[in-house]
Amino acid sequence: MNKASSSDANGQENERESRFSSMQQPELEALAVSAILEHRRLIAADEAVYEEWTRASADPSVSAAVLKSLQDEYVARQKKSEAQQELLSEIIDALGYVPKVAPDGEA
Repeated sequence: MNKASSSDANGQENERESRFSSMQQPELEALAVSAILEHRRLIAADEAVYEEWTRASADPSVSAAVLKSLQDEYVARQKKSEAQQELLSEIIDALGYVPKVAPDGEA
């Protein structure tokens, strides 16, 4: 069973390599910068939804339906962020380093 798991992991690693292997370093770096900026944007949006959900949870006048809606939105955003983080990780692995990205988004 370990061999199957190992070969699955190797298959995934090969898939990652082939996905970005034809790209030149400048292309990969631009893609990485774009993915980093997207990741930052998603995190900021996730935090805003989480804060709203937390505030609503503390307010007894907020209905259970609204709380459930905020919770569902937060969970959905977390799944999207996780998928985007995996893509970012693959890009950075292919590039070999994390490019510098200014806090305001200018590279």
